Amino acid sequence: MKNWPDLKATLNTVIFGSDTRGGRIFDVLLIACILISVVTVMLDSIAGINAAYGDILLQIEWFFTIVFSIEYGLRLICSRSPVHYARSFFGVIDLLAVLPTYLSLVLPGSQFFIVIRVLRVLRIFRVLKLVQYTREASILMTALRSSSRKIMVFLMDVLILVILLGSLMYMIEGEVNGFTSIPRSIYWAIVTMTTVGYGDISPQTPLGQFVAACIMIIGFGILAVPTGIVTVEMSRAASKSRVVCPNCGAGGHDNDALYCRYCGETLQ
Repeated sequence: MKNWPDLKATLNTVIFGSDTRGGRIFDVLLIACILISVVTVMLDSIAGINAAYGDILLQIEWFFTIVFSIEYGLRLICSRSPVHYARSFFGVIDLLAVLPTYLSLVLPGSQFFIVIRVLRVLRIFRVLKLVQYTREASILMTALRSSSRKIMVFLMDVLILVILLGSLMYMIEGEVNGFTSIPRSIYWAIVTMTTVGYGDISPQTPLGQFVAACIMIIGFGILAVPTGIVTVEMSRAASKSRVVCPNCGAGGHDNDALYCRYCGETLQ
């Protein structure tokens, strides 16, 4: 019988790591539970299926709620710092995976039906738990974090551009052609620049149509910018190791990293 420190270390390796056989089996089983539970929530939202199999779906839902509750408890127990894990992104997601079902017990009255529906829908966010078991998703999240400032600056530039172009179209077209205000004209500029083109508002004058054509061409170039930014960061993230922090579960550290970049925990 292992003593508690050894047992805790083993649980930490199995639950937070994916390089061992036990860790891979744990991840596969948990992914299967997540997918089945999400499908259960989807089926429960269909009136006909709910009327015929509502009780069975409820039992299945409670089964997975208990499974995820045990998983969340084990992660807290074997984590080197339960507080850091509970406050981390994945810690919050793991808690939200089980909380709605328990909250529905506190709101049993028919007057709270709308609230219960919201709690039921929140269970669908269990699919976010899949992120921590997919290396590609971890790489994408690392790339998004690394490029967040660049993308924010880019979005600010786009916001300024659509404000200027929307104001220009308001001056050119005016209220007669549907551009009744600057905010509505900005809405048209956003729809046009993103190449969506709902068609609820369209320029009628030759000058307005010329400006619209220029905005469409600009839109093609603008859409490529964030793609390039994220692609570069993904290439950098892909070259990093799969070292996973035993404290918060974050991955994507350099091969020679000694400490977690998110919580500061010492890496094994």
